Amino acid sequence: MKKDKAKILSLDNFINFALYDKKKGYYTSQNPFGKSGDFVTAPNISILFSEMISIWLISFWENLGKPKKIDVIELGAGNGELMKGIINTIKNFPDMHDCCNFIIHEKSKKLINVQKKNITSKKLSWKNKLIFKNNYPKIFIANEFFDALPVKHLIKKEKNWYEKFVKLLKNNGEFTLKKIDIKKYKKDLPSQILKNNKFIEYSPLSLKYLKEISKTIKLNNGGLLLIDYGFSSQGFRDTLQAIEKHKFANILGNIGNRDITYNLNFNFLKKFISNLKNLKSLCTTQRNFLLKMGIIERAEIISKKLLFSKKAEIFYRVNRLIDKNKMGELFKVMFITKNNSSFKLGF
Repeated sequence: MKKDKAKILSLDNFINFALYDKKKGYYTSQNPFGKSGDFVTAPNISILFSEMISIWLISFWENLGKPKKIDVIELGAGNGELMKGIINTIKNFPDMHDCCNFIIHEKSKKLINVQKKNITSKKLSWKNKLIFKNNYPKIFIANEFFDALPVKHLIKKEKNWYEKFVKLLKNNGEFTLKKIDIKKYKKDLPSQILKNNKFIEYSPLSLKYLKEISKTIKLNNGGLLLIDYGFSSQGFRDTLQAIEKHKFANILGNIGNRDITYNLNFNFLKKFISNLKNLKSLCTTQRNFLLKMGIIERAEIISKKLLFSKKAEIFYRVNRLIDKNKMGELFKVMFITKNNSSFKLGF
């Protein structure tokens, strides 16, 4: 990827450039999903993941009073496997299927083309922006969406705060720090966080999405189911990483041809949501969520009459999703909804 000599970008602007540049950004120029790509997501591992999400959606729709119209919106649908599984499962529940508008929020034209080839449904549409003219209840699904949004790194040295920048060179880049006025960041970061931490990793764009989605939920009813890898302990960590061909890689090398991602700080997100008022959030591990949704029982049912090898394959894939040493503990599931909601299936 060609770059201007000695161009300096803040870390989040650099990540945005590397991932979403219209011509040569990682997500706009290639399909990174699957074995032939750089990583595999849960819907690509087992169809049972999509089924569990679908059953959760149906149950939440029922809890909302079975509204006659409802929007189901997936944020960043990748190759479309999750939405495909959701639509195919909900087809078996005609009462809800008739009520649903399925929507994908996707900015990559290349991935939209992949999704359109993968999913055939007249009830599915695409949105570049989360602007809605109707007042239907809305259920948002975000599976590995927020980890792909650009982050900032803020570092405190003695009494001064600095922000991490990237100096773009001919074939790669190098990190540098710039002194900042921390007061400009207080709209996102409460004074208590600034007081108690010397390092902060956060995504302003993620917070913007959460504000917009939360406003929509409060206005129209509904919720957000967020599934992503991250941690829930106190404090911040430097979790920024690059992935290429299923292996860790240099963040500042081969720009535009490798994924750049980070681990979500669910403790920080929980506090942020609580400050938006009239909303609540529930959080658990992917393992606990899928087990409570009945993934083992479902695997037993569909594999009952299969050959041992086929059954073993099904449970091998399920194990990847729920094993504590694989995706089970690393991935968290967060549910954001209105304060007065009693729904807590899976949590």
